[in-house]
Amino acid sequence: MTDSTRYDIPSELLQPLWLRSRESLADDRLLYDPVAAAACRQCSLKPHCLKGNVTEQQLLHAILAMQCDTQVQHFLRRYPNGRIINIGGGLDTRFYRVDNGLCRWFDIDINEHLLWRQRLFHRSERYRMLPGSICDLTWLSALPAMKNTPVMVVCDQALLCTPADDLSRFFQSVACHFGQLELNVVLAGDCCHWPVSRKFGVAGAYAHGFGHAKQQVLQWLPWAESAQHYSPLDIACGRWHRWQRWVARVPGLKYRLLPVQLHIQL
Repeated sequence: MTDSTRYDIPSELLQPLWLRSRESLADDRLLYDPVAAAACRQCSLKPHCLKGNVTEQQLLHAILAMQCDTQVQHFLRRYPNGRIINIGGGLDTRFYRVDNGLCRWFDIDINEHLLWRQRLFHRSERYRMLPGSICDLTWLSALPAMKNTPVMVVCDQALLCTPADDLSRFFQSVACHFGQLELNVVLAGDCCHWPVSRKFGVAGAYAHGFGHAKQQVLQWLPWAESAQHYSPLDIACGRWHRWQRWVARVPGLKYRLLPVQLHIQL
């Protein structure tokens, strides 16, 4: 494919795909994503993708993606025929990274993003796309019946642009819809706007920030059976600088400076 025929994808949609592609080619990679690398070869790289501290952005994105992959894999080991509902994934390629050959996968996103997915990624009979969003939950009624089926709802980083009031409605609506549900989501710490967070790879402003994200979600879902939270700094990666590893030792700070991965079982 020549440069003149490459897909012109919006930079905010392309950049996460490109970061995973870069990570896949690194010698000390944390994430291997050949589908992302192949898709990027079909796209025109936007100047916006090169802005900021790309090295730190790549590391942070790779760790968050890896932590989410791990939770999905754990779920599929316990429930090989389970259902995964991935909301607002953009050009996420998690289905191709963790597919066990048995699960059913649903990607929920706006129509424009779904159209790009159809062009860039190959189809699967166990994979389905539905239009919708975090605020527009009409997709819930379009899903097949899942009354007695284990379900995991995944929001890798889509919730970072969602205000707290909308988050509350989203969590409670989804939790009340499914009989057997696990949530794996990423929420922002309340210090993610600090300049030091930029040196960790945080880019842009988030629509919310919680001093203790796990406690906040449990206030919305008090009937949850269990809840765990994970910071990117929990990963003992040699690519973190020494001062970043020092920050990880400060009680609680690693859950406030960076986006936090939460796994909630209902």
